[in-house]
Amino acid sequence: MPKMMRAAVFEDFGGPGVVEVKKMPVPEPGPGEVRIKVEAAAMNHLDLWVRRGLPIETPMPHIGGSDMAGVVDTVGPGADDVPVGTRVVVDPSLGYDWYDAQDRGESFDEPPFRIIGEHTQGGFAEYAVVPAENLLEIPKGFPSTDAAAAGLVFVTAWRALVTRARVRPGESILITGASGGVGTAAVQIARRAGAKVFAVTGGVENVTRTKALGADIVYDRFEVDFSREVWRDTYKRGVDVVFDTVGEEIWPKCLRALSRGGRLVTSGATTGSRGVTELRLVFWKQLEILGSTMGTPTEFREVMRLVFDGVFDPVIQEVMPLSDARRAHEILEGGQMFGKLVLTP
Repeated sequence: MPKMMRAAVFEDFGGPGVVEVKKMPVPEPGPGEVRIKVEAAAMNHLDLWVRRGLPIETPMPHIGGSDMAGVVDTVGPGADDVPVGTRVVVDPSLGYDWYDAQDRGESFDEPPFRIIGEHTQGGFAEYAVVPAENLLEIPKGFPSTDAAAAGLVFVTAWRALVTRARVRPGESILITGASGGVGTAAVQIARRAGAKVFAVTGGVENVTRTKALGADIVYDRFEVDFSREVWRDTYKRGVDVVFDTVGEEIWPKCLRALSRGGRLVTSGATTGSRGVTELRLVFWKQLEILGSTMGTPTEFREVMRLVFDGVFDPVIQEVMPLSDARRAHEILEGGQMFGKLVLTP
């Protein structure tokens, strides 16, 4: 009889109602893998897309959760150098070197980029199995909830702003979805880069919180057309960079908010993926449109060490028990969030 654990699982795609907390076999680590006793796992919009059935490679029944922190419980063959009992946070990316496109020829099967909790079983459980090479030790005294809340969102925002958009001191940047996990990380990263930060969020309370996080000017999407307000507040110049994770619903406004030679970097599409692009605006203003996904192992470790050092502060709206996993899906899907939801077994 296999040892059993509690996990938040779904066996069919659909709404939050498909998520159930039930008993599942405790996973065993394979070659190069370790098993973690999960202490905290954070929700992301990715978990909603996976639950709805966006990726076709999702293993079923499925345990979501890309962001996790915990204690190394057991090591598999070839992972003997990982000390059992070490507190770790997990890099969610698998095979990021796929983006280097250094293929070995048509006869070789090149493994694609994947994400833990999307293409594999994730951390919404008492135990999870991950590659040993994806571990980063958590400093003594640093909360597991904060470590779990930081991973995916900070590496996503770091790569998008620092690596892809090349934000420089003195530039201006507009961040959409600023009250979400990636958005709250992006505000802090842009501020540290020396940029003037414009932000878009929804509701008076979120506007106040985003300003407190370091944004210079914050627009309430329920009250104003942010692209017109940016145009006015930049004296008809526009911003140097737009970082968008919202997608279809506001894509045209993001383009209009850019200055001549501006850069739009996208790493999400929470309202849909079919953004309408006015091509004349792109070539006339000589705009750059950049894509960005997650980040390299080096970028993950770089930004997480800044989190550990207190330079950046992961924003957590609520820490919830694993038994409330369905409610966590409902809250995140409702859109009235500021920061992250974290589940603890």
